[in-house]
Amino acid sequence: MITVKKIAQLTGHNASVFALAKGKDARHFLSGSGDGWVVEWSLDNPDLGKLIARVERNIFSLFAFQDSPRLLAGNMDGGLHWVNMEDENLNKDILHHQKGVFDLLKIGDFIYSAGGAGMLTKWSIEKARTLESLQLTNQSLRSLAYAPGRNEIAVGASDKCIYLLDAESLELKKKIEDAHDNSVFAALYSPDEKFLFSGGRDAHLKVWEIENDFKNISSQSAHWYTINTIAFHPEGHVFATGSRDKTIKIWNAKTFKLLKVLDTLRDGCHVNSVNALLWLKDGTLVSASDDRSLILWKIETEQ
Repeated sequence: MITVKKIAQLTGHNASVFALAKGKDARHFLSGSGDGWVVEWSLDNPDLGKLIARVERNIFSLFAFQDSPRLLAGNMDGGLHWVNMEDENLNKDILHHQKGVFDLLKIGDFIYSAGGAGMLTKWSIEKARTLESLQLTNQSLRSLAYAPGRNEIAVGASDKCIYLLDAESLELKKKIEDAHDNSVFAALYSPDEKFLFSGGRDAHLKVWEIENDFKNISSQSAHWYTINTIAFHPEGHVFATGSRDKTIKIWNAKTFKLLKVLDTLRDGCHVNSVNALLWLKDGTLVSASDDRSLILWKIETEQ
């Protein structure tokens, strides 16, 4: 049994919203958009977003550092904006990648950026500078995921492959060839690290069994168009996918069966592509779209 309630629809951005990130605490989150704005939102007063940073280019990826006034935004041209919200003199704009920075991943004292020309870069958070870069392919790296127990990074790429790397050495442990028929836009480990989930431009949702050498154990045509994003509920029993077909779908994390479809007419879902999902600690699901809005969803299930 699953019940879904639309709590609020948040507006204020002037362009497509591509990125979501956790905020300064469990009640706050951030959005980044094609208008170059980073907006902070509060669950306690969701109708009032606060503009906390602005950059000159479309924001494709976003990360806020906890217990720090800093955030990092990746743009469409391959630049990274290190923003200090208390002292703009400490800001840094670094043009590093080509064709866009599509994802950011923090591990310990480092952050990793996925570039549009196929390069993965490791950065020092303290010094905001590059430490190491790895050319994985000549096509875009679209998504990054981390499995702490395995100390492993999964990289979804536009060459149809998923790359599995040692998070410390960046050594290539395995390459899943032709994981999808087109670009791998989303990759995410299950919280128990038993499975790797992936979504592609081919609209397929796939599940890879990690302990069985990443054997593909489930493949289904999950949406009509590209799967842009995958997010797990904090308790790990369900997950959500967001697509260019304007829908959000909720799935059982154990059986991989579809539980609920959120669409425009019936549920008041987005009227354009769903680009990003973020599941907050209290169970609120945040969705972001090309329609320039964000929606807050309350989703309750019987486990």
